[in-house]
Amino acid sequence: MGRRDDKGGSKILALTVDAHGSVAFDAVVKQGENACKIVYSKHSDLVPKTATSDSQAPDDDDEEQKQIEETTERTKAALEKVVNVRLSAAQPKNVPTHDSESKFIKYKPSQQSAAFNSGAKERIIRMSEMAVDPLEPPKFKHKRVPRASGSPPVPVMHSPPRPVTVKDQQDWKIPPCISNWKNPKGYTIPLDKRLAADGRGLQEVQINDNFAKLSEALYVAEQKAREAVQMRSKVQRELMLKEKERKEQELRALAQKARMERTGGPPAPSAVPAGGGRGTIDAIDEDMDMEQPREPRRESREEREARIERDRIREERRRERERERRLEAKDAAMGKKSKITRDRDRDISEKIALGMASTGGSKGGEVMYDQRLFNQDKGMDSGFATDDQYNIYSKGLFTAQSTMSTLYRPKKDGDSDVYGDTDEQLEKVMKTER
Repeated sequence: MGRRDDKGGSKILALTVDAHGSVAFDAVVKQGENACKIVYSKHSDLVPKTATSDSQAPDDDDEEQKQIEETTERTKAALEKVVNVRLSAAQPKNVPTHDSESKFIKYKPSQQSAAFNSGAKERIIRMSEMAVDPLEPPKFKHKRVPRASGSPPVPVMHSPPRPVTVKDQQDWKIPPCISNWKNPKGYTIPLDKRLAADGRGLQEVQINDNFAKLSEALYVAEQKAREAVQMRSKVQRELMLKEKERKEQELRALAQKARMERTGGPPAPSAVPAGGGRGTIDAIDEDMDMEQPREPRRESREEREARIERDRIREERRRERERERRLEAKDAAMGKKSKITRDRDRDISEKIALGMASTGGSKGGEVMYDQRLFNQDKGMDSGFATDDQYNIYSKGLFTAQSTMSTLYRPKKDGDSDVYGDTDEQLEKVMKTER
C-alpha cells in the first residue's frame, strides 16, 4: 500500500569452499584485480613448510608433483617461443618461408552480361602470397605498456615495537678496533678500551674446580693446625703447672726443714710431690721417713746452670771493680786527675758542650729571679734606645765578680811560658772590656 520495496543488492557474499571442502574465508580479497594473483591470506602461508614424507599425505605429493610438471612445461614453451622470435629478428637472412604452391579459385560472378568479362559465366583466379621484403621498415608502432603488478609478497609478521633497554644498547655497542702494535697519532689509550677490543669479554670464563679443592684443603689444614696448637699449648700449661707445684712443694719442704733445724727438733717428713696425690700420706710412710736419715736434696740441671751463671757474673763484676781501683791508684801515683777533679777543672766551653755549665743558680733546681727587674720601666716598651745607637744590650751579661771567677777560670796546667801563670791570665781577663 504505497511502501517501497526493499529488494536492493545484498552485501553478503555466497559461501565459497576450496578444493578440500574447507570454507574459503579469503574469497573477498581474490575478487577483481586479485583474481589472477596469488594472495597469501592464510596462516599456513606464514608458517615455513618442511617438505617431509611424514607431514604430507602421498596423494597430496602426487598432485603437487603433477602441477609442478605442467607448470614447468608451459614455462619452457613460452620461454622457447620468446627466444626463437628474438633470434629470428636478429638475423635478416632468415626470411620467412612461404608456400610456393598457388591456389586456384573458381567462382561465378554476379555480372554475367556481355559487357563484363566477355560474358563469361565462370571465373578462375590464382591466389599466391606476396613475397616479404626483408628491408621493409615496420608498418606498425609497438607501444610498450607498463607491466602490471604481480602477486603481493608474503606478509611478514613482526613483533610489537618495544623500547631499547640498557642491556640491548650494551650488547649492540661495538668497541673500536685498537692495534697493539701501531699508534701513529700517539694517543693515550685507556687500558679498558684496549682490553675491550681484545674480545676477552665475549669469552665465557670457566673456573677450574681445583681452586675450590685447594681452598677446602687449606681450610681443613688450618683447622687441623689450630687444633694441634691448642692441644700443645694445653699440654704445655699442664706441664708448667705440675712443675710449679713440684717446686713449691720442694721449697715448702726446705722451709720446714730449716725451721726444724733452727728450733732443734727432729726434721719433718718430706712432702709428697704434686703428681703423687698430695695431701694424702699414710702413717706408715711418715714413721719410715722419720726413722730414716734425710738425704740432701739434689739440685736439677736448670738450677745448677743458673747458679753457675750467677757465680760467673759475680766474679766478672768483682774483677772489674778491682781493675778500676788499680787504675785509680796508678793514676794518683803518677799525678793524674781523677774523674771528679777532671770534671771540676773543665773549661766553660767543655762544660756547655757536656751540659754541666752553671751560672750561679740554686743547687736545688729552682730558678731564682731578681725581683728588682720586674718594677723597671725599661725595655722594648720604653723605646729601647735611640736610632743612632747600636747597643743591643743595656748592660753586660756577667758583671758580678763571683760569676766571672766561676766561668772564666783558666786551667792550672797551662803553658806558663806562653800565657803566664794563673794570676796573670785572670787579671788579663778581668781587665778585658769585651
